[in-house]
Amino acid sequence: MNPIVSVIMGSTSDLPVMEACLNFLDSQEIPFEVNALSAHRTPNKVLDFAANAASRGIKVIIAAAGGAAHLPGVIAAATTLPVIGVPIKASISMDGWDSMLSMIQMPPGIPVATVGLNASQNAAILAMEILAVADPTVARKMAEYKAGLSAKIVKANEDLAKLDKWHFKTN
Repeated sequence: MNPIVSVIMGSTSDLPVMEACLNFLDSQEIPFEVNALSAHRTPNKVLDFAANAASRGIKVIIAAAGGAAHLPGVIAAATTLPVIGVPIKASISMDGWDSMLSMIQMPPGIPVATVGLNASQNAAILAMEILAVADPTVARKMAEYKAGLSAKIVKANEDLAKLDKWHFKTN
């Protein structure tokens, strides 16, 4: 089995946040690889990775980083593949804003699709939606996943309707 999604972290300290991403990809049977690369500590390896990802069969890259968070942008500059950035609220972070701004304020021509702070599961979902455009099996799984989200809300409203501990609740 060859990976079609590559999940890259600036360091393994990002793994606790990225586990939601990895768990989602795994639950949806999307083949992925996961590695740590640093735009600042291993810049040549990052550029080599980005330049060769497409030829290895990678379709989407998810790149997570905290602090200055240049990793997704550097990868996006060196590949034609879609790059999804996951800003991480790191111990050295300014409440996560430095990571967020490093990803969303990219110059014209080098986009990084950025999800919310620590929102790694949304990055995996976005990667799956991108893959679904060209893969009917992935599209079917995505439709099933979205239907499941809808069913959860329907069930939540049914449960809320049964609550009767308030005197002025009208539904």
